[in-house]
Amino acid sequence: MSVSTEYVVHSFCQLANIPSPSGNTEKVMAWVAQELEKLGVSYRRTNKGAIVATVAGANNDKARLLTAHVDTLGAMVKEIKSNGRLKLTLIGGFAFNAIEGEHCVVETGSGRLVTGTILSTKASVHVYSSEAGKAERNEANMEVRLDEKVTTKEQVLALGISVGDFVSFDPRVKVTDSGFIKSRHIDDKASVAVLLGVLKELSESGVKLPYTTHFFISNNEEIGYGGNSSIPDNVVEYLAVDMGAIGDGQTTDEYCVSICAKDSTGPYHYGLRSHLTKLAQANGLNYQVDIYPYYGSDASAALRAGYDVVHGLIGPGVDASHSHERTHKEALDNTAKLVMAYLQSEEMQA
Repeated sequence: MSVSTEYVVHSFCQLANIPSPSGNTEKVMAWVAQELEKLGVSYRRTNKGAIVATVAGANNDKARLLTAHVDTLGAMVKEIKSNGRLKLTLIGGFAFNAIEGEHCVVETGSGRLVTGTILSTKASVHVYSSEAGKAERNEANMEVRLDEKVTTKEQVLALGISVGDFVSFDPRVKVTDSGFIKSRHIDDKASVAVLLGVLKELSESGVKLPYTTHFFISNNEEIGYGGNSSIPDNVVEYLAVDMGAIGDGQTTDEYCVSICAKDSTGPYHYGLRSHLTKLAQANGLNYQVDIYPYYGSDASAALRAGYDVVHGLIGPGVDASHSHERTHKEALDNTAKLVMAYLQSEEMQA
């Protein structure tokens, strides 16, 4: 069986262009639900708004669960300034410099969308000279310039904008002829697309999996509690499909599937990690084992919540994570192939 990379990339582009900062994910979850219905995959919604899709397997006493998250980094309006500009508070773990100059959309309580740009309060070198580059990029020194004729707080309020409104960032999705995918929110919409591709292949091929498998699309991972509840009782193996971090000291690149040995929460289950590594080797996949020092997944969140599961973490290599990210079609392909090999494997770690 082969997962369609074309379908995965197309699905990612669709997902990336639906704003979904943590806390405001209903539109993107509706899109995922609609896609599952097209594929003929049964699913349920959790109280927190996540989706749990299930594919029946030969053995229902023990089950596997794979998760990927569709929520993204974003922001909220913290303050409407007297000059008609907005202060932000960030949603998720990233730095203000990662969004400087980015186009954004403010969604009001009534659903109105107001566009703008995120800038330093001293953006113009012709006015502020050296201060423009030296000013720290933080909550106090960054603001949203709205694309409306507003110069006072009262004029902004008249647009319907208020404190607590969600702010999303333009993903600027681009798929190059050389196979690179450049976008915000590759973490983790790329892996959601991979799981949808896997479900499409399972649905069309009619293959019978050895174990019942649940596909958990979470919507609160970026704030730490996406997939840590509503886990079916028969789940014994929990595999997060997220992303592999690239940088100094890392072995992961933009073409491989990354297998995590340890992140900021501690080691992942050694037996499951070894099983995934052997499957990657047996299938001739481009893979790397890595440690992510400043990272935590929904799998580790499930363990902190007290679930008695074997946990693992894999994902495509992603450059510039939590900034303007990039990966390659080959990384998505290697990740999809490892997921398929894992789902069809008979060996269970618990």
